[in-house]
Amino acid sequence: MIKIKDTDLKNAAENGIDAFVNLIANSIKEYAGNEITIETFQKLNSSQITLWIYTIVHEEVMDGGFIQLIHNGFGPLVFDNPFAKALRLWDLKELSKLIYKAKELYDEHKEALTKDMSDDEFMALFEQYPAFDNLDDAFVENEEDYTFGIAKYVDNHLDEFITII
Repeated sequence: MIKIKDTDLKNAAENGIDAFVNLIANSIKEYAGNEITIETFQKLNSSQITLWIYTIVHEEVMDGGFIQLIHNGFGPLVFDNPFAKALRLWDLKELSKLIYKAKELYDEHKEALTKDMSDDEFMALFEQYPAFDNLDDAFVENEEDYTFGIAKYVDNHLDEFITII
């Protein structure tokens, strides 16, 4: 059971949606041992897993786009699981559509994007696969709305994520 003090939750909420989402997501990660494995995911419910995956998508795409996310090995986690469907069920339809579009490109190019390569070869991927640019831009432009939607869902369904003490 993931427990967060009521005062910690209120303080995080007062510091903004990023702090609120991060407190809950980091508590989930810590509870699961900060490792993404089948065993750790078995400790979590689907909502907790979805939130964790969102934080990965957020960090990777904001830092280096979907190409980086895929190259760093997160493609199967994000695209071969019902993450996009969960987002749709959380009423994050635009983000869900964006993930489905990225999945199409992932499925088409995953072999080339995931092979071992030098830093220069990795950087060249961004020129070789410009179709990801629009998806990256859409994520960055809408990131605040996406994170707000995540925070809203989490706040309205706290019992799916944590126990308040």
